[in-house]
Amino acid sequence: MIAEAPRLVGQAGPFLDALDRVSLIAPLNRSVLVIGERGTGKELIAERLHRLSTRWDGPFVQLNCATLPETLIDAELFGHEAGAFTGATKARAGRFEEADGGTLFLDEIATLTPQAQEKLLRVIEYGQLQRIGASRPIEVDVRVVGATNEDLPRLAEEGRFRADLLDRLSFDVVTLPPLRHRQEDIPVLAEHFGQRMAVEMGWDGFPGFSEACMAQLLEHPWPGNVRELKNAVERAVYRWGDPYSPIERLVLDPFESPWRPKPLPKAPQETGSKAGTAPSPAQPTSAVPAPEPASDFRAAVAAYERQLLSAALERARFNQREAASALGLTYDQLRHALRKQGLL
Repeated sequence: MIAEAPRLVGQAGPFLDALDRVSLIAPLNRSVLVIGERGTGKELIAERLHRLSTRWDGPFVQLNCATLPETLIDAELFGHEAGAFTGATKARAGRFEEADGGTLFLDEIATLTPQAQEKLLRVIEYGQLQRIGASRPIEVDVRVVGATNEDLPRLAEEGRFRADLLDRLSFDVVTLPPLRHRQEDIPVLAEHFGQRMAVEMGWDGFPGFSEACMAQLLEHPWPGNVRELKNAVERAVYRWGDPYSPIERLVLDPFESPWRPKPLPKAPQETGSKAGTAPSPAQPTSAVPAPEPASDFRAAVAAYERQLLSAALERARFNQREAASALGLTYDQLRHALRKQGLL
């Protein structure tokens, strides 16, 4: 009996299109590339490719290429014989041998060294590898699934990734949509992660999110994609602590705090033709004028805040994230200020 495929939750069209592509390519014994931003689920797609293939009962071996130093990547992938280098006291099989008869998932494949890329190409082409320090090749039967968030064709054009290896890896390419293009999946995923966290907390059920909280989930751009959403939902559940009322509080940035360490001030740079020359007067960085004297302090502060927000938005061409950065605010703080001043 085929083992259950990893759980992939979603119903958005671009996401379902990617799953259809996976189902189509999985039975074929060909290398596949999985492309997507961080947190989009590339590892789950690779495991689904394995489980839906004819190799489902073989090993599924994973390796994050970015976590290994250049001096160890060859030994990790291809293995070594005893005495091949200092510290190699006994022979060790590499990840390719471990994956024989199954699938090898190489995450962050764009970080492989040129030497490792060349050896990887030979294994894919000929089904043979040679351990470090060995005199005879070893035959292996491995399907390679690579993943990255890089533009591999561009890297190949720049000479940073072997074009012939790219040709062998890209029999087909599954490109995963970011969460901001799967907005209808956000409530579904939030409910899924919330229910799982409620079970972990020992709750009898999951109370869901308030309308305001769900609106906040839908408005957030989710640069970390599904992984970031999962963290935010699980954090909200455990911090809320009430299994009987809808969650009303969401912390999107766990680092946000009035005591968060501030960046160190930059050292002043010398200006002028000679050292010690007095620097030129600082130029104003904002077109917002100084406030006029007013008898109503609160109204004056609110008016000035509206001016600051409006000017920052105009300078950022109404890109709220850039405006927030220019004002030294988080994205959520800016959104709160815009709502407060009636600008949203």
